[in-house]
Amino acid sequence: MLVVAVLSTTLASVAYDEAQELLQLEFCSRAIYQYFGVPAAVHEALLCAPSKGSYFNQTIRSRFPYRLVTSFDSDAPDWRPPARSHQ
Repeated sequence: MLVVAVLSTTLASVAYDEAQELLQLEFCSRAIYQYFGVPAAVHEALLCAPSKGSYFNQTIRSRFPYRLVTSFDSDAPDWRPPARSHQ
């Protein structure tokens, strides 16, 4: 599965497995979801959409079965906020 970084305020990366019709989306929140039964044309249109977030909301969200693969937990012990620059 090839992962493609995208410029979006909603999505960080998009991956697709055409043989399985599996679309994997990493959101800017760092949560990763897999969507099942997604046609290749939907994946291609997502990559070409001027607004990835709008396309996701209109065409993918609530229209395909999905599962949460991982989510970012800010309470995890290894999480640390970014260092702040004091200038």
